Amino acid sequence: QVQLVESGGGSVQPGDSLRLSCAASGSRLTDYPVGWYRQAPGKQRELVVAIMNEDTIEYAEAVKGRFAISRDNAKNTVYLQMNSLKPEDTALYVCLWGYSDDDGFEMDCWGQGTQVTVSS
Repeated sequence: QVQLVESGGGSVQPGDSLRLSCAASGSRLTDYPVGWYRQAPGKQRELVVAIMNEDTIEYAEAVKGRFAISRDNAKNTVYLQMNSLKPEDTALYVCLWGYSDDDGFEMDCWGQGTQVTVSS
């Protein structure tokens, strides 16, 4: 069974920075995909950034140049560095991590999310 524990969210002012963490545990974690999505009230969940394979990192246009994803494979942890935060970045940020089920099929595990609120 895969478990994801996110942390690092909070309430900040526009222009501030936050660093989110997602620690994964489980016996069948895969290297990809790993990333972050977000969901604002009344809106659908949307991609923030995800490492899709060894050659591809997908960023939402709205966060390019401000957000950066990184990972520590030894700790099974992925990070989201968020700089120059804007009020429109306010959302529940949810971690995604791939894994293989008992039959070898590739599945996605979602975390519970960590809230980020940006307001003055």
